[in-house]
Amino acid sequence: MKIKFCNYCGGDVEYKIPASDDHERAICTECKAIHYQNPKIITGVIIEHEGKILLAKRAIEPRYGTWTIPAGFMELDETVQAGAVRECFEETEAMLKNVKLFGVYNTITNSQVYTIFRAQLDGEHFKATTESLDVQLFNHEDIPWDNIAFPCVESALKRFVKEMQTEFFTIALEDIHEDFEGSRKEGYFDS
Repeated sequence: MKIKFCNYCGGDVEYKIPASDDHERAICTECKAIHYQNPKIITGVIIEHEGKILLAKRAIEPRYGTWTIPAGFMELDETVQAGAVRECFEETEAMLKNVKLFGVYNTITNSQVYTIFRAQLDGEHFKATTESLDVQLFNHEDIPWDNIAFPCVESALKRFVKEMQTEFFTIALEDIHEDFEGSRKEGYFDS
């Protein structure tokens, strides 16, 4: 989404490549501020409990009604770990322990970066919230693979299930180029 007015002074912007840059930017015609549009950071967590994985069914767009790990956009003034724990609580009310980095996924289609952690339930309480239609623990063979919300979540879950069998977890960096229903190319992008 292209901006039309300066966030600082309200002046009109024009798009051009600033000196010593290689990308077109919105530059204010009044105060000369350069407006950068950068990838969004999403943070989430794969939660394990007694060999099962906690998933939430989305109650919001995009991908309403599909299953995912608790995840969402980072807020200002928080770490990626704190964001993952916050998003988990907002979507499931679950409390976590042993939160560790699991992977970083670059979703090229939507200009997003996912930081995904792995953790365990700290207690047995979880439930659906205003952001989730349902929350369930799944055995790995019962995960609804044909109804997973996002390609990066599917990729991370598949690796987690595989590594859960050996109890040897790695940290991965993966680029996801796959387009999907609800992506920016399909008309949705939270900018």
